[in-house]
Amino acid sequence: MAYFLQQLINGLTLGMIYGLIAIGYTMVYGIIGMINFAHGEIYMIAAFLSIIVFTILGAAGITFVPLALVIVLIVAMFFTACYGWTLERVAYRPLRGAPRLAPLISAIGMSIFLQNYVQLLQGARVRPLQPIIQGGFSVFEQNDFVVQLSYIQIFIWILTLVLMTGFALLIARTSLGRAQRACEQDQKMAGLLGIDVDRTISLTFVMGASLAAVAGVMVTLYYGVVDFFIGFLAGMKAFTAAVLGGIGSLPGAMLGGLILGLVEAFWSGYFTTEYKDVAAFSILVLVLIFRPTGLLGRPEVEKV
Repeated sequence: MAYFLQQLINGLTLGMIYGLIAIGYTMVYGIIGMINFAHGEIYMIAAFLSIIVFTILGAAGITFVPLALVIVLIVAMFFTACYGWTLERVAYRPLRGAPRLAPLISAIGMSIFLQNYVQLLQGARVRPLQPIIQGGFSVFEQNDFVVQLSYIQIFIWILTLVLMTGFALLIARTSLGRAQRACEQDQKMAGLLGIDVDRTISLTFVMGASLAAVAGVMVTLYYGVVDFFIGFLAGMKAFTAAVLGGIGSLPGAMLGGLILGLVEAFWSGYFTTEYKDVAAFSILVLVLIFRPTGLLGRPEVEKV
C-alpha cells in the first residue's frame, strides 16, 4: 500500500508536467489542424533558460527562493513566448494554405533546427542544477517504507492547478478565448465576423509556449538535469497524452497527461524503468487503433 501510494504521488507529478506540455499541442491542432512537433523543443529551451537564470541570480546574490522562482518563471515564459511567436511567423504562417504535409515537414525541420541550435550554444553535455527546493512531508509509513511528499511536488501540483484554472477561465470568459473557439470552428467565418485570425493563432502559439516554459522550469527543479535532447522525448510523450485525451480537447490533454504519468510511474515501480517509454508509446498505438478520437475527443466532422 505504501509503495503504491508513493508511485501514485510520483505519477501525478509527472502527469501534470506532461499535461501542461500537451495543452500546447492540442491548442494548435484545435485551431489550425496541424501538429507542432517543435513544441517539445520550446520546453527544452525553457529548461536551459531556467538553469541560466538561476546561475545569474546566484551570481548576483539573489538567493531568496520564492523571488528567484518568480523571476525564473517570468523570464522563461517571456523568452519561450517569443520563440513560439517567431516559430509561427517563420515556419507555419507562410504554409497555412498549403497541403498538410508541408507544415508537418516544416514542424519537424524546426524541431531539428532548435535541437542543434541549443546544442551549439550550450554544448552536448548534461547541464546540472543544484537542488533549489528541498525537504517535504512523510505522509504514510508501512513496513519501514515511508511515503514522501516533497515540497517541489507540492509546488508543481499547486502551480499546475492554478495555471489550469486561469487558463480555463481565459478560454471560457475572455474575448481572446471566444476568438480562439471561433477560429477552431471556422477560420473564414471568424475572419468575416471581424476576428483577427492571424493574431489569434499567434497568441495561441504564445500561450502554448508559455505553458511549456512552466513545464520546463518545473522539470528542471524536479530532476535537476537537462540536456538538448529532452524536448524530443517529452514532446512525443506529451503528444501521446494529447492523443490519449482527445487531441483538440483541453481537459483531454490534462487527463491524458495524468494517465500517461501514472502509467510510467507504476510501470517503473513494479516492472522496470528501462521500458517505461515502451509502455507510453504502446498506449499511443492502442489508442490510435481502438479509439482514434481519444478519451474526450469528438469525431471530426467534414465541413461542407
